[in-house]
Amino acid sequence: MRCWKGEGSMTNSLRKSVGTGGSGETEAGWLAIEDLAHVVVTSEDPDAPIEAALIEGAGSRWRAAAPGAQSIRIRFDRPQDIHLIHVVFEETEHARVQEFSLEWSNDDGRTFQPIIRQQFSFSPSGATREAESYRVNLSASTELRLHVVPEISGGSHVATLTRLRIR
Repeated sequence: MRCWKGEGSMTNSLRKSVGTGGSGETEAGWLAIEDLAHVVVTSEDPDAPIEAALIEGAGSRWRAAAPGAQSIRIRFDRPQDIHLIHVVFEETEHARVQEFSLEWSNDDGRTFQPIIRQQFSFSPSGATREAESYRVNLSASTELRLHVVPEISGGSHVATLTRLRIR
């Protein structure tokens, strides 16, 4: 997986095979992103890298390095047919309203089509986890983009993502 932070700066340029044998799928049938794509993130906390959200067993979650809106772009090496997208967000410390959107492209990111835009209210004494699965029919997808606004009213909250899986 090649991970990029922001525009033009690359961190460890590394292809990974984590328990997949290079088949392109994990045991649960999810796409093995580490074998099929490279990922672009707008920022990343070194202690919570994007691999943690994308690869089973790689950590507990991704966390941005800076507050505010963040984007994660998954750029497939070859077009993929996508039928299910699963996302999980968790927040146990702060009450906030988060918004996220998913978009996809079949022309190498020149144009994007919306999949979903959703808001969720987190409350440490109540709703601390949002898990969503979206059945889709995305033929020949070349890129997925997840945009996260951690607090729609502004503020200094940092975006996180517990899990993103694609089938």
